Amino acid sequence: MEEETEVNKVETIPEKETNKPTEKPEEKSPIKKFTLLVLLITALFFIWYVLSDRYTPYTDQARIKGLITPVTPRVSGFVTTINVKLHTKVKAGDILFQLDKRPFEIAVAQAEANIDNTTQSVAASSASVKSSAGKLGVAKAQLDRAQRNWNRVKKVMLENEGALSEADKDQSETALLQATEQVASAEASLERSKQSLGDSGPDNPKIRTAIKKLEKAQLDLEFSTIIAPTDGVIESFDIDLGYYASAGQPITTLISDSDVWVQANMKENNLSLMQLNDQVEFTFDIAPGKIFKGEIRSIGYGVTTDQTNKGGLPEISTKSGWLQDPQRFPVIISIENNLKLKSIIRLGGQVDLVVYTGDNFILNTIASFRIRFMSWMSYVR
Repeated sequence: MEEETEVNKVETIPEKETNKPTEKPEEKSPIKKFTLLVLLITALFFIWYVLSDRYTPYTDQARIKGLITPVTPRVSGFVTTINVKLHTKVKAGDILFQLDKRPFEIAVAQAEANIDNTTQSVAASSASVKSSAGKLGVAKAQLDRAQRNWNRVKKVMLENEGALSEADKDQSETALLQATEQVASAEASLERSKQSLGDSGPDNPKIRTAIKKLEKAQLDLEFSTIIAPTDGVIESFDIDLGYYASAGQPITTLISDSDVWVQANMKENNLSLMQLNDQVEFTFDIAPGKIFKGEIRSIGYGVTTDQTNKGGLPEISTKSGWLQDPQRFPVIISIENNLKLKSIIRLGGQVDLVVYTGDNFILNTIASFRIRFMSWMSYVR
């Protein structure tokens, strides 16, 4: 019996040892894992931000720009015809407004009559020249006779001093002096007539002046019809019939279709790797979900930084925050020749864009995804 109990004791000991609970290893806190993950993601975002600012710069401070032409009459007059309305599309050469033609038609008629009068005046001046020339000829003939008569008097006086009286001598001498003066007077009169006449043909100064006055009157008549200088859209239109248009004062504005571009105000550190003809992708709020392409046309070299702007440099507004925002410079981006696009965009419209400065696959892919995401976000702006 004692042996059996000892065996039982031996067998029960392992059972008690096997029933003891095993100790589990300590588990790491999930907060530490989350913190490390956040730090890693933040570091990756920081690296991407620094690199993308230089290799694939992005901005939402961009606007659509274009050429604006004030429609300005070159002559003054009352508006008698209006062929356009606000936001009317026009072609180059289309008649926009017509001023009252009557004063200009009268001026043309007066200028034409002035040419006739001038021609007659020149003809009269020609007759005056001929008359003066004739008088000069008569005066020279009289001088010749007076000279020959004075020569005879002197000859007679040498041969016989008492043959002629002093009165006859004085009369002959006086006649010679008078004839000399008449010749000088006739020559001066002829010269004045020639100067007054000038050239007898089209080169005559009076005729040239009259012709220029007629050309000016005809040009003013032509300018009374105000035409579109280029293709575009009428903007800022607020006049009606009877409005007095003053020469040099705009009466409406024409937004030209000849050139449209995007001006992106890029940060200074965005420009470090940027070059002309770099490819650009952009999106317009007016066409959400669509991506358009272009390329850099030019990069600004200066902006105004104070209140005085003597040179007319572009003014770029900057945002102020906890850290000073870098200076921005205008970058001009051409738009692909897309007729459908040009028909929907509006000057001053907002643009989001990204510039690809190289062939970096990773950064370019992220930038491409970003601009496409922003294009769809235009739906909820």
